[in-house]
Amino acid sequence: MKTLDEINKIREEKRKELDLRVNTKADTREKHILVCHGTGCTSSKSPKILENFRKIIEEKKIENVRVIMTGCFGLCAKGPIVIIRPEDTFYSNVTPEDCEEIIQTHILEGKKVDRLLCKDIDGKIVNSLDELNFYKKQERIALKNCGVINPECIDEYIAFDGYKALEKVLKSMSPDDVIDVLTKSGLRGRGGAGFPTGKKWSFTKGYQADQKYVVCNADEGDPGAFMDRSILEGDPHSVLESMIIAGYTIGATKGYIYVRAEYPIAVKRFQKAIDQAREYGILGKNIFDSGFDFDVEVRLGAGAFVCGEETALLESIEGKRGQPRVKPPFPAECGLWGKPTLINNVETYANITRIILNGADWYSSIGTETSKGTKVFALGGNVNNIGLVEVPMGTTLREIVYDIGGGIPNNRNFKAAQTGGPSGGCIPAEHLDTPIDYESLKQIGSMMGSGGLIVMDDTKCMPSLAKFYLDFTVSESCGKCTPCRIGTKRMHEILERICNGQGTLEDLDKLEKLAINIQRGSVCGLGQSAPNPVISTLRYFRDEFVEHVVDKNCRTLECKALSKIVINKEKCKGCGLCQKNCPVNAIEGTAREIRYINQDKCIKCGTCLTKCPFHAIGN
Repeated sequence: MKTLDEINKIREEKRKELDLRVNTKADTREKHILVCHGTGCTSSKSPKILENFRKIIEEKKIENVRVIMTGCFGLCAKGPIVIIRPEDTFYSNVTPEDCEEIIQTHILEGKKVDRLLCKDIDGKIVNSLDELNFYKKQERIALKNCGVINPECIDEYIAFDGYKALEKVLKSMSPDDVIDVLTKSGLRGRGGAGFPTGKKWSFTKGYQADQKYVVCNADEGDPGAFMDRSILEGDPHSVLESMIIAGYTIGATKGYIYVRAEYPIAVKRFQKAIDQAREYGILGKNIFDSGFDFDVEVRLGAGAFVCGEETALLESIEGKRGQPRVKPPFPAECGLWGKPTLINNVETYANITRIILNGADWYSSIGTETSKGTKVFALGGNVNNIGLVEVPMGTTLREIVYDIGGGIPNNRNFKAAQTGGPSGGCIPAEHLDTPIDYESLKQIGSMMGSGGLIVMDDTKCMPSLAKFYLDFTVSESCGKCTPCRIGTKRMHEILERICNGQGTLEDLDKLEKLAINIQRGSVCGLGQSAPNPVISTLRYFRDEFVEHVVDKNCRTLECKALSKIVINKEKCKGCGLCQKNCPVNAIEGTAREIRYINQDKCIKCGTCLTKCPFHAIGN
């Protein structure tokens, strides 16, 4: 247990010690080697890198050098990442075998290891994080501490204004003051619906009960999404602090975080944050001598996508099967065990402390008129800089894909981007300059969702993509309501027929009618939004669907039943690379001759398409 004075003393002393993390001109002889320890880099042996650095430093008896485990730096495509501060040297794709050279050359000799320095998409070597195009248009608020602090050390969080917002709230703000700040800031829920956060907190505060609850939704089931996971792995105390503030504001004494069991690192670090906060007296009874009591528990989910829906999540926490409830009543009135319950997702909570400390005007100055602040996206798919990005609302899709994402690999053309996961829609190239905010995305048939952003190049088949998302939705439907349980299954069957060359033009009309009925008749938001990927692909790529059902042709060759791979004689140079790489010897011809494909042997694997340097193979 620590007093508030002791915590403030830790903040003052520790911040001086850690100034070199954020100040390249820090007056210190010490160096910190920061090693990314998020899930992505961990899978690429970053724990071994951490171990090797510490072992070498100990063996060589090197002083004034510390090795620090951090959360995600964001640029996952370059991982494992090692950054040395205060000089801010950025090493990418580091292996455990590189540790010896980095210590010897950089730490002991004072020279950079050129071969490991990160290169931008244009091939230019960058000497620091700020020089990378990936970071230039980002503004990190929710991700402020990720990649900066050791997420398993509460003192480091405290050093960077950790629990200062809680102190301010408990010592000088009433619950209504907190709600007023959040309302004026314009913060909207980052879980997908975009409901005003201040209004949700106000509703929950307004209901009287002997017990209220604060819940954090960390289920994050969208394919390709890892925003919440990265925040919990890199800065768990920021979420915990905001949950405590939420408890004080609405009059709750108990909180739960619902996180999927597939996130073991996030679960471990958040539980450690809870344990440390209890040890310091920041969780539990009489927090900061304010008379306010609050505690938090972790609840694990088994991976059901539907449990990302707030009422299904509540059912799961209560130990029941995860199925959505009919609304109203809403959780603010009747939530966990029938009591008023506040539910926000991880990213929403990660913004709260920044708003409390910096003010509503600061936050509302970022973003657009109706969508304030920043948004974190998990950028994936056919893009060079795969990773985690945080940009001001209103940033265009083009800026995210090309300026931050570094464009499309192999100089291929952008075809579409899927936002909002299985609940979202496809954005075609004609809308590349659309500002990313709640209203703009809705107008073009997509949605913000929790923040997954999958980029697709011109090799992707849109009917096949729609089928992929419907396959996911069908398998993840809880089965409670007929429109979702049966309707999505029928839609998937139609898409299967289309992709197998058995579809008709009437099937396209059936898809649209089914989509409307499912949207209108499903119980929860997940069912109501399930047809969105199909509706948006039909809206923007209808010609591809028509090709599938009329011409029995798939232009991208993804649908094997409709694919016929041929060699363009005018483009073929006779190099023979396609023939050398064909796994079934279906490509015939002799040296310096134009090759041809034996259709009886061809298994349509697409290897020849990727190996041909002249783009001479297609359908």
